[in-house]
Amino acid sequence: YGDLYLGKTTVLAKDTPAFIANRVGIFGIMDAFAHMERLGLNIDEVDRITGPVIGRPKSATFRTLDVVGLDTLAKVAQGLYQTGEKDEARDLFQLPPYVQQMLEKKWLGDKSGQGFYKKTKNAQTGETEILTLNLSSLEYTPKQKVKFASMEQLKTIEALKPRLQALYAAPDKAGEFFRATAHGLFGYIANRIPEISDELYRIDDALRAGFGWDIGPFEMWDTLGVVATVKAMQAENREPAAWVTEMLAAGHTSFYKVEKGIRLYYDIATKSYQNIPGTESFIILDNFRDSNVVWKNAGATLFDIGEGILNLEFHSKMNTIGSEIIQGLNKAIEVGEKDFRGLVVGNDAPNFSAGANLALVYMYALEQDYDELNLMIRQFQNTMMRMRYSAIPVVAAPHGLTLGGGCELSLHADKIQAAAETYIGLVEFGVGLIPGGGGTKEMTLRTAEAFEEGDPEFNSLRNTFTTIATAKVSTSAAEAFDLKFMRPGDAITININRLLAEAKLAAIELAEAGYTQPIPRKDIKVLGKGALGMFMAGVYAMYEGSYISEHDRKIANKLAYVMSGGDLSAPTLVSEQYLLDLEREAFLSLTGERKTLERIKSILTSGKPLRN
Repeated sequence: YGDLYLGKTTVLAKDTPAFIANRVGIFGIMDAFAHMERLGLNIDEVDRITGPVIGRPKSATFRTLDVVGLDTLAKVAQGLYQTGEKDEARDLFQLPPYVQQMLEKKWLGDKSGQGFYKKTKNAQTGETEILTLNLSSLEYTPKQKVKFASMEQLKTIEALKPRLQALYAAPDKAGEFFRATAHGLFGYIANRIPEISDELYRIDDALRAGFGWDIGPFEMWDTLGVVATVKAMQAENREPAAWVTEMLAAGHTSFYKVEKGIRLYYDIATKSYQNIPGTESFIILDNFRDSNVVWKNAGATLFDIGEGILNLEFHSKMNTIGSEIIQGLNKAIEVGEKDFRGLVVGNDAPNFSAGANLALVYMYALEQDYDELNLMIRQFQNTMMRMRYSAIPVVAAPHGLTLGGGCELSLHADKIQAAAETYIGLVEFGVGLIPGGGGTKEMTLRTAEAFEEGDPEFNSLRNTFTTIATAKVSTSAAEAFDLKFMRPGDAITININRLLAEAKLAAIELAEAGYTQPIPRKDIKVLGKGALGMFMAGVYAMYEGSYISEHDRKIANKLAYVMSGGDLSAPTLVSEQYLLDLEREAFLSLTGERKTLERIKSILTSGKPLRN
């Protein structure tokens, strides 16, 4: 029930103090305290090392403690010390002096207004400022910029596992801290079997689900190399649990391995690899990476995921859509039409796609290379139409951020199988553009399809216009139906671990139902000057009321022109290509506007939208 209907991970734990996640997680925090003091690191430095760079939440160590509450940490740690007579790390659970002093001062974190961090207002600027606690003086000071050579190098490594390996090998203090805490963690989890769990995969499940780690501790141990790390631990007089030494002696050099696309874990009781219960219905692309790759380039990989279905995975930064992914989509359709019966577009990354490659658009626009821009947008549009009118069913499996071009791709699939937590929207307006990859065309088409005889057609078109012009993003897959990003026939997957498997099943169902290649539409009803006049009057009123800027007004009028079908004198039936041409022309004209370039630059450099 928790898996299918709540999308939650259930972890069976033994009845031991703090169960699994808190037992291991609190050990990790207390161990970090000890190594931090030994190496002379401060709070900002530790949070930089223990956050997203190693696959942990942004709140890292100390911000997490402020959110949870220092009193909660103290109670759990004290409980583990009192009940841990047989725990080799028992002494580590004694609270450091600065934590005891903070408890006495009631500096418990967010619940008391201050903890390891404190939010104040700058007396001179009036802006909110976050201060960091100096653990030696117990005084708050401005946050310090963290400077580690290894951290700068890690910025260029997008994938988590190579990033962990690079940090583990780093010679600076960040690398030393990571090695020390990793070795401590590995030794501790190995010794907790069979005390807190008989199976190692349950410990990984608990830390991923309970603490938000991207990979569990045994998975991280595999990533860093079990043989090499055990040697390093032994050199520090950290002897791992006997079962780890026995496993290595038997020639088993990892806690997990993949056979025939199925992930297995090392079972200590049987001294062999076994299936992970409950994962038979999951599709994990990493399990296919060594055996089922059909084609790949720098930005995309095409997998054969069985039963005649392909899966195209993106792996650019934030899965932004550039030329490599456009090439991948076209190749996937070509291969699929020849030898397969369906295609899924999905991935295991945190986000489906943050949109088109905005940096490339900015570069071409800055150089006023409008021929290249025109070619780029035309290729994007043609690829979306190739997907829509392919001879095989295409199922999009969005999750997380599905913005701009990622949304446009999903709109052109035969079916969307979305994760419950999908934040989907056409956000181009925020950077001074309109959706140019077929998004404006597709939303206009969907609105026209919903017209019923006798309905006030302007109203529904206005609602769609508002959705695009305000860059609305759904807060869930369920809300995406209300915004017309998803339609009847599309579906939601509650447990994201099942997303690709259910998308594959959807592709199979479409194929077996007798999928036939659709015909490009030439019957899209646009409302012409009547709708255009309505839009322009509304936009002018917003401008005069100082709700929008002059540039917002210009963008909105161009969007209105496309959605109305131009300045046609009467409602008319037009083709998709007609709307795509209008859309591309409007997009290109906006890339020549200085204020649009300023907006794009702001997003690329600061990540914040600019209102100009």
